[in-house]
Amino acid sequence: MIETQITRLLGIRYPVLQGGMAWVSSASLVAAVSNAGGLGVLGAGPMDPDTLTREIHQIKSLTNKPFGVNIMLMMPPAPELVKICVNEKVPVVTTGAGNPGPYVKALKDAGSRVIPVISSVALAKRLERSGVDAIIAEGNESGGHIGEISTMVLIPQVADAVKIPVIAAGGIADGRGILAALSLGAQGVQMGTRFILAEECHVHENYKKVVANAKDRDTCITGLSTGHPVRVIRNKIAKYYLEREHAGATPQELDDIARGTLRKAVHEGDVDNGSVMAGQICGLIDRVETAAEIFARMDREFHQAYEQVSGLFNANARSHSSSTKD
Repeated sequence: MIETQITRLLGIRYPVLQGGMAWVSSASLVAAVSNAGGLGVLGAGPMDPDTLTREIHQIKSLTNKPFGVNIMLMMPPAPELVKICVNEKVPVVTTGAGNPGPYVKALKDAGSRVIPVISSVALAKRLERSGVDAIIAEGNESGGHIGEISTMVLIPQVADAVKIPVIAAGGIADGRGILAALSLGAQGVQMGTRFILAEECHVHENYKKVVANAKDRDTCITGLSTGHPVRVIRNKIAKYYLEREHAGATPQELDDIARGTLRKAVHEGDVDNGSVMAGQICGLIDRVETAAEIFARMDREFHQAYEQVSGLFNANARSHSSSTKD
C-alpha cells in the first residue's frame, strides 16, 4: 500500500489499525489483523485483569507481530489494566474516555507506544503535550461512542494543529477511504466496523448478518442528552431508547436501558434487544472475509483509487499543456 510515519512508528506493513472494540476485538481477531500486516488491537473495555492477561498471552501465542490493547480509562479497573500492559510490554496502547497523561511515562518506559482517541482539536493539542506518540482523531461516523465532528472536517484541523502523527477514524472501510484520509493529512487509519465482518472476529453470526445487511441510513445516535452519544444500528432497543430519551428520561434511566445490551448482541445474538454498535460505513461492507483477504482487497482498492486520481491530474496537465501550445 504505502509507507507512512505510522507504519514506521509501529513496525507494521499497512497504515491500518483495527479498532479496539469492547466485547468484539478478542485475541483471534487481533492476531489475524497483525499477521495480515495491520495492527490488531484488543478491546480491554469489559475485561478484568485476569482476562486481559489471558488474552494478551493468547495473542502472543498466535503472532510475533506488533499488536495493541485499548483501555477505556473511565472504567474502574483501568489502572490495573495499564499495569498489566506495562508488565507484559504491550507494543501499543490506545486509550479512550479519559486522559492517559498519568500513565504515559510508565508505558513508554516499558517500550509501549501510547495513542489516545480524541474527537476535537483542543484535546489533541492537550494530549500531545502529555507526551503521547500519535493521535487517533475519530469522527462521528464511527460506531459506538462518538464525538460531534465529522471525519472530513476533523482530520485536517487536527493534522494542522499537532506535530505527532494523526490516525483517521470514522467512515473508513476500504482503500479509497485510506487514500482520502492520507490526503487530509493523516498518516494512517483506524477501522472498527470493517473488521466485524472478518472471519476471525468471533461475534455472534446474528450480529454479523445485521452489519452485513445494513444500509447507509440504518444507524442512529443514542445518548445525545447524556453527553455520551453512541452510534448503533437502529433496532427495537434503539428505538425504545430514543423514545424514552425524547420523552425526557433521566441519564440514569437511559443507562439502565442500555446496560448489558452490547454483550447481549455480541455474544447472545439478540439483535433486537441488544445494542448493535456499528459505523455509518456499514452500508459499504456486505461479506465475511479473512483478515488477510480484507487487507489484500484494501491494497488493490488503494492503488486503483490512486491511479484514478493520478489519471485526472495527468489528463489535466496534458490539457493545460495543449492549450498553452495553442
